[in-house]
Amino acid sequence: MLLRLTTAVLVAGAGLVARGVAHQGLPAASDWPQFLGPTRNGVYTGPPLAATWPANGPRVVWRKQVGAGFAGPAVAGNRVILFHRVGREEVVESLDNRTGAAQWRYAYPTTYRDDFGFDEGPRAVPVVVNGRVYTFGAQGVLSAIDLETGKQIWTVDTAKRFEVPKGFFGQSGSPLVDDGRVLANVGGMDGTKNAGIVALSADTGAVLWTATDHEASYSSPVGATFSGRKLALFFTRQALVGLDPANGRVQFQRTWRSRSQSSVNAASPLVVDDAVFVSATYETGATVLRVAGATLEPLWANDDTLSNHYATSVYFEGHLYGFHGRQEFGQALRAVELKTGKVKWSQERFMAGTVLLAGNRLVILRENGELVFAAASPDAFRPLARAQVLQGVVRAYPALADGYLYARNSGDTLLCLDLRR
Repeated sequence: MLLRLTTAVLVAGAGLVARGVAHQGLPAASDWPQFLGPTRNGVYTGPPLAATWPANGPRVVWRKQVGAGFAGPAVAGNRVILFHRVGREEVVESLDNRTGAAQWRYAYPTTYRDDFGFDEGPRAVPVVVNGRVYTFGAQGVLSAIDLETGKQIWTVDTAKRFEVPKGFFGQSGSPLVDDGRVLANVGGMDGTKNAGIVALSADTGAVLWTATDHEASYSSPVGATFSGRKLALFFTRQALVGLDPANGRVQFQRTWRSRSQSSVNAASPLVVDDAVFVSATYETGATVLRVAGATLEPLWANDDTLSNHYATSVYFEGHLYGFHGRQEFGQALRAVELKTGKVKWSQERFMAGTVLLAGNRLVILRENGELVFAAASPDAFRPLARAQVLQGVVRAYPALADGYLYARNSGDTLLCLDLRR
């Protein structure tokens, strides 16, 4: 039923730019300029992190009161970019990364109301590319903002422009920025034209192309290069779609959705070499598909291995690590062999959360605000350090930049933690 579709699904739609696509103009690798980090796969590549913490947990560098929303922060240089709702406005703020002090503020009105009484703030993590910040609000307002000044460059109301139905929880999947284009799964009808996926000019917001008639999901697209061919991968409400980001031509497509109307696709596709891992709950399941030209060859598929509700899994040395099952039923944390789908270990009733990879360690932030370091090993679940760092409900993805973790809960607190060695 729709009432069981918790707001947890919203955080999945929050990021951009991935493996092999749109790396031009991105901040340094130690930054976190978008959802799931610089390479859009949840992998941290900055300075080493501490192996253990003091008894009271990692040092809190600063703490700031924030508004509503499930959009996690982005980090570029000395700036933390926060996207939240304050009163009747969706607000984008630039904060000093070491003090939390405000640097600039950009805001516009919103009237978004959640049909199920959940959080009414934005869901999508901002992305920073080529000195600009791109944000996608809950009502479908797509904006380009100058990173240095906070001044608006352009804005497009995609809900009006492409005749987008509201959906269960508003717009959540962030666009993919590629070579002067902003690609988004808006799920529009636009009269007689297909406007499920659209591309806008990164400079002006002008429409460049439209493709598919797919409804929007809560998953964010990723980019990848297969055999020298650059593609944008979208996990729409209907299917995994691979298309040419230059012109929108669909190169391959695989239907992957629940039979139930009261369902969502939320986790982003995860690309490992020539394979793509796609996963959803609601009796949909997971699959690993090998890309061979315009053909997708399944390695395995089932609903028993690693069905992601909203958090995207990470990959390390032949294995996937992620959350299995519905958020409201108490998820399991699992290690799964990529090529076979074999479950190597399962920590049952672990509770939902998010997972990142730092070296050979998992950085897990549970919904109850507990931060956990664990070994990224298929042998067993081995927690290395644990600390309660936030109160309330934590569903937004954190940012991990230059050894500092920036994490927020729903509608109250954003904090910066020092995780450096």
